[in-house]
Amino acid sequence: MSSPPRGELAAQLTPVVREAVEAIGFDLESLDVNQAGRRRLVKVVVDGDEGIGLDEVAQASRAVSAALDAHEHLIAGPYTLEVTSPGADRPLTRPRHWRRARLRLVKVKQPDQVEWFGRVGDADESGVTLLVKGRLTRVEYRTIEKAVVEVEFKQPPVEELALLEDRSSEQEEESE
Repeated sequence: MSSPPRGELAAQLTPVVREAVEAIGFDLESLDVNQAGRRRLVKVVVDGDEGIGLDEVAQASRAVSAALDAHEHLIAGPYTLEVTSPGADRPLTRPRHWRRARLRLVKVKQPDQVEWFGRVGDADESGVTLLVKGRLTRVEYRTIEKAVVEVEFKQPPVEELALLEDRSSEQEEESE
């Protein structure tokens, strides 16, 4: 018995892997299947609300491995499993990515505009508040072409963090 083509196999494995990953409290960011010699390489990217470290990657790897073993008929042959966390250069494409990037510096590209930088504040299902040059600005996700977290090698300015924290506590008071 041979397994289905790569794209079809990834589509069949995705719900199986998503269920295993979500059962331990993480999100499946992506799943890809590639041929690597006689074996298949199943690459799984997982993330969590508090980020994901080595211990969590190991936990996710065990859960995914068990799920794949239980559905070995789908792969029908030897495979190598690689479970990892999203890289620092992962684009912010979903509301949860923005929530997890809170207080981080991001580079944003909008159609017909030069790339610009902002610090992430509150994010909801339709948009995010960004601190841009000392001013809080609401940006709808649908207006963002691309956004990525910028790696910072020093602590963010305390004043910027304070502005974003003040905004957050004001919104909490308004909603009570």
